[in-house]
This record gives sequence, C-alpha cells and structure tokens, in this order.
Amino acid sequence: MFKSSGDPSKDVLKWASKDGEFRRQVSSFRSQVEASPDAEFPAEAGRYHLYVSYACPWAHRTLIVRKLKGLEKLISVSVVHYLLGPNGWEFASPDEVPGATLDDINGVKYIRELYFKAEPEYSARYTVPVLWDKKKQTIVNNESSEIIRIFNTAFDGLVEPEYRGINFYPEDLRAQIDEVNEWIYDTVNNGVYKSGFATKQEVYENHCRTLFESLDRIEDILAKSEFLVGDRLTEADLRLFTTIVRFDPVYHGHFKCNLKQIATGYPNILRWTREVYQLPGIKETVNMEHIKKHYYMSHTMINPTQVVPLNNGPDLDSPVVKPAKRPY
Repeated sequence: MFKSSGDPSKDVLKWASKDGEFRRQVSSFRSQVEASPDAEFPAEAGRYHLYVSYACPWAHRTLIVRKLKGLEKLISVSVVHYLLGPNGWEFASPDEVPGATLDDINGVKYIRELYFKAEPEYSARYTVPVLWDKKKQTIVNNESSEIIRIFNTAFDGLVEPEYRGINFYPEDLRAQIDEVNEWIYDTVNNGVYKSGFATKQEVYENHCRTLFESLDRIEDILAKSEFLVGDRLTEADLRLFTTIVRFDPVYHGHFKCNLKQIATGYPNILRWTREVYQLPGIKETVNMEHIKKHYYMSHTMINPTQVVPLNNGPDLDSPVVKPAKRPY
C-alpha cells in the first residue's frame, strides 16, 4: 500500500517524470467516518482534526464544505505555512506567518511527521488535506474528494438544525455530478498542474489546449444554467471553484495557462465564480496571500527569483451576484 520508488523527502519538489509529464500521486489513507457508533471511525464531536494549506486547492475544498455544513465547532483545523520546502509542509505561528498555525494537536513541526506517526513505513508524498483521528492517533483519510463527502453526510446528526440535510452530493444528481467531476478533474483541476509542471513543449501544449477546451465547455454550461448541474450548488461547483479562484492570479502566468483569462475571456465562469465566492462563509476560506506566495515562492524551478506578482485576479466582491433561489 505504501510503496514508492525512493525517499519522498528527496522528491518533494520534483514534479515531472522523465517523459515530461506530471502524474498526481494516488492518496494512501482512504478510511471513512460514518454516522454509526459501531463504525471504525464513528462521527463524534471534537474527535477529528483537519490539517490544511490555504494555498492548496484540494485542501481548500475541505475548508469550504466544513464551513457550509456547519462543522467548525465539531472539527478543529490547523493551517500550514504557505511555503512548501524540502521537508514538505511546515507549521508556523500566526506571528511568523499570518493565517498559519502551530500544530496544537500533535505538536509536530512538519506534516510528514503525522504520516510517519500513522504509518512508520510510509514512503510517498506528504500531502494535505489530512483528516486526523485524535482518539486513535492516526490518519483517517488524505483524499480531498472523499473528505468532502465525509463532511457532507457523516456529521448530520451532530450539526445545528439549520445545517442538517444540506447535501452537496444528492442522490438524484449523483450520476451527473460524477460525470462532470471526471472530466473537470482530469483536464482542469489537474490540467493546470499537468500544463504547469510539464518539462517538454509537446506535453505542455497538449495539456494546455485540452484545459482551455474544457474551460470553453464549462463556459457553455454556465451560459445555460446557474451552476454546473442545473440550479443547485453541488460538490461539482465547489471542486471547480478552488481551481478557478486561483486561475488568473496563478495558473495563467505561473503555469503558462495563458490562452485566455477568466476575467476577460469567460463571462459566465466569472459570474459563477462571483456567485460562489459571495455565498456566506466562502470568502474567508480564500487566502490569496498564501495562494500566491506558495506557488511563486515554492516552485523555484519555474520561478527561481521567487518574485510574487501583484495581480489578485478579478474583483469577486463586485458586482454582487444573487442566487436565483437558495442554492443548497
């Protein structure tokens, strides 16, 4: 289960394979938190802790669902330093790095230490998000797409009444959500990385063109409907949002995804981005300082000067975009 070709501490900043392609690691910890008290990991208030980076779009998903599902009092959170160094994600005090935290749960300095605590023989990348069980002292799950589904339903019996029944993966829309998720993940969420970390021209051009074909497809969908799957906000929207909010300030320049910008080339995606951003609680999950400094200062093979551009992307606060009805 925990096999790797080498020491990940030597490869944490190495992104492309010899053929110039970026291949994302498959997450290793895939257990589930369930509502049943007899489950291996039962839903309990205060038992679980979420480790995230504000910079990471995958971790950002989990912060959004934690917020929208009213889980903040049930699931505590720690935020790492925006800079990804040779030892992986590191904790820092808010005085050192505003927005970051120390690890008050396990007292470790690096995320990697959590992985070794959970699995001493672990030998893959040390990624975020991490959902940690404080009782069993182990990692429950480190796959963002599964963590957001855990947050979606497992704690419904424990949240305040106003949050019960909110469902971002409703049964009647699951087939549509799964279909949209599949191609958006491959060509957009991961597509920006496959473009940006490519080390051969042909590889880069292939992924970049495919990315913009998918953005054109999304633009067409959002010209006809309020959200990706009709008039309801679903996990498909939340998964895409964390990529789009980073697109103009980071991916357009840093990852060379520069055929168009969201601000000027995709009016319907921009309207949708504003609508999601303006939902209660979403804005506070977006830390553009952490986002920009992470990419431009961590990826020195792309940006050796570590100079961070000024542009933060389009203004998402204005104009105000009001949902046609309560979207979730």
